[in-house]
Amino acid sequence: MHRRDFIQGAALLGLLPLVGNAGAALAAAPRNGRLLPVPLNPGDTVALVSPSSATDERLNLQLATEVLQALGFKVKTGAHYAARRGHLAGTDAERAGDLNTMFADDEVRGIVCVRGGAGAARLLPLLDYDAIRANPKVLLGYSDITALHCAILARAGLVTFHGPIGAASWNAFNVDQFRRLFFERELMRYRNPVDAGDELVPRKNRTLTITGGKARGELVGGNLSVLVGLAGSPYLPDFDGRILFLEDVEEAPYRVDRMLTTLKLMGALDRIAGFIFGDCTDCDPGEGYGSLTLDQIFDDHIRPLGVPAYRGAMIGHIREQFIVPHGGQVEMDADAGTFRMLGPVFQPG
Repeated sequence: MHRRDFIQGAALLGLLPLVGNAGAALAAAPRNGRLLPVPLNPGDTVALVSPSSATDERLNLQLATEVLQALGFKVKTGAHYAARRGHLAGTDAERAGDLNTMFADDEVRGIVCVRGGAGAARLLPLLDYDAIRANPKVLLGYSDITALHCAILARAGLVTFHGPIGAASWNAFNVDQFRRLFFERELMRYRNPVDAGDELVPRKNRTLTITGGKARGELVGGNLSVLVGLAGSPYLPDFDGRILFLEDVEEAPYRVDRMLTTLKLMGALDRIAGFIFGDCTDCDPGEGYGSLTLDQIFDDHIRPLGVPAYRGAMIGHIREQFIVPHGGQVEMDADAGTFRMLGPVFQPG
């Protein structure tokens, strides 16, 4: 074990509170100092919370509940999950309070975010990281929920899950991902399914190698714009030796370039071991004289790093998406356009 990893792991364990479920939290900590959530099983109670934007249609709240029930769960809703304050699902205190309550609730085994949007970063100073450490459980969401994934990993050391929100499409692909990961505890291998259809060669779900090779490390990242918005705060995880995965939506290429420039200037890109880019949905240049292409932007910022890198993974604002462990150990193969989990991401039992 490297000295840095030993120090980081010891520091994390030293911060664990000796109250409540601290014994379980200690038992859940793997050798790299990360906390693993309790596993999920059909019949468990799962909470629905709204830490970001408000939901504009009541039907979406109903659908989120029905999805979890169809997966076999009992559902408990946050006190303010249907609230609204401007574009937000309630005040900061209300939204943070719902999260803190559900982490502390012994009946609740997992937490699913109704939707993303904006506003989760406002909650980060209000979260009870001691309670999260003492009650490690599944947290699922993506997009704006990136702020929660990053902060909870940085401040509590808990592995969380980047994947569909409650109000998203729960198509056969997403349901299969969920059941294999959470119910069967499969060590997932993430490879895009490719179907040529009526094309001579497949076009859908293709990956593109930026720099070939394999790398191992802890998987961190999420939505690019949300992650960059945490720059300079204590809520970003460490990038040393990590596999960075990113995605975004409705960002012009010049803004993608600006955000990757920020990661470069803050030293994050120079420390990663590998890079996986998902989908950049509706990231067209728009009107104007000209624009860098995404290929050129990755050539400028990622290729010079010399680390394994590829783009096109099924991560992002897309209908079918991988559910990946944020903070879990993975191995990536940039030539094959795949990555796989290296170990369990749940507590035993």
